[in-house]
Amino acid sequence: MSLSNAGAIANQSLGAISSQISLVSRNIAGASTTGYAAKTSLLSTNASGGVDVNGVARATSLALFQNALQATSGQAASSALSSGLDQLDQLYGLSTSTATDTSSSRSPAALVAALSSALQSYSASPSDLTTAQSVLTAAQSLAQSLNDGSTAVQNMRAQADGDIATAVDDINSLLGQFQKANAAIVSGTQTGRDVSALEDQRDELLNKLSADIGVRTITRANNDMVIYTDSGATLFETTARNVSFTATAGYSASTVGSSVYVDGVPVTGADAAMPIQSGKLQGLTQLRDVVAPQFQNQLDELARGLIVSFAETDQTGGGASAPGLFTYSDATDVPSVGIIPGLAGQITVNANADPTKGGSLDRLRDGGISDPGNSAFDYNATGDAGYTDRINQLITALSTPQDFDTTAGVGTNQSVADYASSSIGWLEAQRQQASSSASYQETLVSQTSQALSNATGVNLDDQMSQMLDLENAYSASAKLLAAVDAMYKALFQAL
Repeated sequence: MSLSNAGAIANQSLGAISSQISLVSRNIAGASTTGYAAKTSLLSTNASGGVDVNGVARATSLALFQNALQATSGQAASSALSSGLDQLDQLYGLSTSTATDTSSSRSPAALVAALSSALQSYSASPSDLTTAQSVLTAAQSLAQSLNDGSTAVQNMRAQADGDIATAVDDINSLLGQFQKANAAIVSGTQTGRDVSALEDQRDELLNKLSADIGVRTITRANNDMVIYTDSGATLFETTARNVSFTATAGYSASTVGSSVYVDGVPVTGADAAMPIQSGKLQGLTQLRDVVAPQFQNQLDELARGLIVSFAETDQTGGGASAPGLFTYSDATDVPSVGIIPGLAGQITVNANADPTKGGSLDRLRDGGISDPGNSAFDYNATGDAGYTDRINQLITALSTPQDFDTTAGVGTNQSVADYASSSIGWLEAQRQQASSSASYQETLVSQTSQALSNATGVNLDDQMSQMLDLENAYSASAKLLAAVDAMYKALFQAL
C-alpha cells in the first residue's frame, strides 16, 4: 500500500468516525423524546480500501408499530365509552351503593323500593297525613330521578356529539401535517437525503391519528405511505382525504346523530358503508348512538310502567282508565306497550295529589287523582278514613308483572320493581365492562409501547459504549494519519 493510499484511508476513516460520533450524540440527545427511533450510519468499503458513509438507517419494527397503533385505537375507544357511562354512574351514585340502598343510591330501582316501603307504611296508617306525605315525596323523588336520568342521557349524547366534531377537526389537522411530512420524505428519499427525523415525525403523527380513528398503513416505493381506516376507507394516498361531520345542536330522545364521512363514505352510524372498529370516534358514536339510546329506552319504559301501575280505572264499570299518581305532559289516556321517546323526561306526579299545588293527599288513599271532578274514579265512595284497598292495590301493582317493550334490552313481562333493577343492572354491567376494557387496553398500550421502544428506541448504555469505541477508533485513525505524515517527512528529508 502506498503512503498516499494509507493517508487517504486514514482520512476517510476520520470522516466516517466523525459522522458516527455525531449520530451517536444525536441518539443520546433524542433518547427522552417520544417517538424517537435510534439511528445508525450506513458504511461501506470503497475500491481503494477506505470507508464511505452511505446514509443513515433508522431502527424500525413494522409489526410492533402496527400493534402499537391498534392498541392506541382500542384504548381510546374503550376510554370514551367508559367515561360516558361513568357520568351516569355518578348521577345515580351506583358505585358507592347497591341498587336498592336508598341511603346513598339515587337510582330508579332504589326509589321504586322506597316508594313501595312508603306505601306499606301508609297502608298501616291510612289516615295519617305524615305517612301520606312520605308517599308523595317518594313518588316525586322517583319521577325526578327519571327526569334527571333522561336529561343526563341526552346531555351525554350532546357532549359525545361535540367531542366527535372536535375529533374530526383533529383528524383533518393531523392528515394535513402528515401530507407535508410524507411529501418531504418521498422527495428526500428520491434525492438520497437523510429523512430519518421526518420519519420519526410521521410515525408520531400516525400515533396521534390512531387515537382518534383506527388506522392501517402500507409503504410504497420511495418510502411513500398510504393510510386506511381499520375498515378499509382511504384516509391518505398522496393527498389527505376530507373527513366531514355535521354537529347536532341539541339532543332529545328521538334525535339521530349525524354520521362521520371519509371522502364522502359514511364510516359511523347505522348507514355506515365501512364502519370503523376502533379509535375515539368509534367509542363516542357507540356511546351516542347505541348505549345511551338503549338506556333512554329503558327509562322511558320504566316511566310508562309506573303510569300503568298507578293508573285509575272507572269504578262504575265503564272500563275507562286514566293516569293517576304518575302522569305526563298532555296525557289523555294510559299509554299502551311500546316505547314513547322521552317519556322519562316528561313523567311527573299529578298535581291533584299535591297540597302545594292545590291537590289533596287523601286522594292517594281514596282515588280520584286523575279527575277529582269525576266520581267514577273515586275508589273510597264512603270516605272511610281507614280505607286501605286502593293503597294495597298500588303496593301489589308495583310487584305485578306487566309487558315491556323487548327492544329496550332488559326483557319483558316483569314487575316495575324488577324492571327498574334489571335496567340498573344492565347499566352497571355496561359500565364495568367498559371500565375493564379500558384498563386492559391501557395495559396493552403500555406493553406494546415498551416493546416498540425496546426494539427501536435508544439504549443509553449501548450508545455510551459505542461512543467510547468510536473515540478509540478515532484515536487509532489519527495515529495512523500521524504515522503517514511522519513517513512523508522522513522521505522528504532523505530526498
